[in-house]
Order: sequence, then structure tokens, then C-alpha cells
Amino acid sequence: MKKITGLGGVFIKARDPKAMAAWYQQHLGIGFNEYNYVDLPFTDEQGKVTPGYNVLSFFTENSAYFNPSEKQVMLNLRVSDLFTLLDQLRAEGVSIVGDPLNEEYGKFGWILDPEGNKIELWEPAV
Repeated sequence: MKKITGLGGVFIKARDPKAMAAWYQQHLGIGFNEYNYVDLPFTDEQGKVTPGYNVLSFFTENSAYFNPSEKQVMLNLRVSDLFTLLDQLRAEGVSIVGDPLNEEYGKFGWILDPEGNKIELWEPAV
């Protein structure tokens, strides 16, 4: 079974998420929205937009969304069959965090790596 199909995004804690987003916008040209995240569309070699996107987002440094991890960064990885993958990871002894969610924009589950980094697994909605 193919486990990971790609990167979904990177989430970073910041003391001041709005200031971080403004810095990235000013110096790197990344246009963040009012919620301090940006969808970065996939493009082909010619620059043509293709289906899908990655997310770059800033969270407040006291955000509970990264819990139980105390790390400053969380990866979001795209998967093709979340619930089967979570069952497989559980059987392999991987730490599963919380209950998976089935939302309008996809299914979500969370795991911890051996160093306590929380990883969000995302199966995009079809």
C-alpha cells in the first residue's frame, strides 16, 4: 500500500503570526490571507496550474493544535486511504493522536514520530 502521496503543507508556530505572514509576503512575495495561511497551487514544468495545492500557515505559539507535541513545526502529509493507513500504523506501534476527522475538505488523522513531532495525515476530499 502506498502510504504518503505528497506534502500537504507546513505549519509553523510564531510569536506573532500576522507579522510573520507580512514578512514572508514582503520579502518572498507569498500572499497570505487574513487567517495567516496561503494555498500554494501545484504547477507543471511550464507553470500551468494543476489540481492540488500545498499550505503554508502560521499558528500562534500557544496554539493547542500541535498538542501533544511541544515542537514549533508540524507537517501535513497527503495520503490516499487515511483510515486503512491509521490502522496499519497503529498495528506497527506508531502513536496515534486523537480521533480522525472526516471534514468537507478531507479526512484528517494525527501521529507522533519518535521525537514527538506531530504529523497531520490528510486525505483530500474527492
